[in-house]
Amino acid sequence: MPRLISALGACATTAALAMLASACGGGSADDTSRDSQLDDFFPPPQGSLQLPGAVPADLPPRCAPGGGRTVTPGELTIATDDPAYEPWFIDNDPANGQGLEGAVARAVADSLGYPPDLTSFIRVPFTDALESGPKNFDFAISQFSILGQRRDNVDFSAPYYAVAQAVVTRAENPAASATTLSDLENVRLGAHAGSTALYAAAHSIHPADAPAEYPTTDDAIDALIDGDIDALIADLPTALQIASARLDDGVVAGRFPAPNEVTEFFGLVLEKDSPFTECATLALEHLHHEGILENLADQWISSADEVPVLR
Repeated sequence: MPRLISALGACATTAALAMLASACGGGSADDTSRDSQLDDFFPPPQGSLQLPGAVPADLPPRCAPGGGRTVTPGELTIATDDPAYEPWFIDNDPANGQGLEGAVARAVADSLGYPPDLTSFIRVPFTDALESGPKNFDFAISQFSILGQRRDNVDFSAPYYAVAQAVVTRAENPAASATTLSDLENVRLGAHAGSTALYAAAHSIHPADAPAEYPTTDDAIDALIDGDIDALIADLPTALQIASARLDDGVVAGRFPAPNEVTEFFGLVLEKDSPFTECATLALEHLHHEGILENLADQWISSADEVPVLR
């Protein structure tokens, strides 16, 4: 199962080495030219991760209610996308504390001393949360990948989950028989605009045609159902949920090797230079150190061991 584990730092290092090997390794001129063209539309992510330390610092009083660090004094405001998909949230209700991200949000709030009656949830579209400028929330949680170029506009907390990308298709589509990433080069691909899945579709598969971008995951699912694309790229837990609950004949053809250049780490999004970034990161570091993040991943994310790796 992909999740945040104690070996995450080693995985990040290995991923960086994989990127270097990919950049320096051999390849055809056609591949190089095609990748250059894809970079024009899907620039590679830049930057590194700050991973949880072994012994987190104590949570300071300034992070608690009354510390003056929240947009609404004494209360915590958390943003999510709408709809909030399973297995990240359950019943599209971020406030119920269910689903991995619903549970992580509740755990962060509890760690900082904000009970449910001092915590509110608002809806902010995925792309809007990543835009620069003032925020009407203390942190947003909606499977935001920690990418360097996004740091120009927003802050990220420490990561709370590590996940691979996967390929969703329909049972009768030729994409369902893919056993390698190269088998998907001539497949019509699609993904949520602005997502790491879109970058993965463009750069790990090296498709002949640029992947289609869709404003929401629902739009990409509709495109797959309508036959406008052959396969949808999404993070593995979401891919499993789409295949089982959103498609009558859905299958997850495979998952990307991990770690690789698009191994994904999710973090909380905050306003650029937010005084609350310190608080969110310290809370997650404590949850990681205490094993709570691992337990939540075990509880809410389906096992993916049966999904083959596309080499």
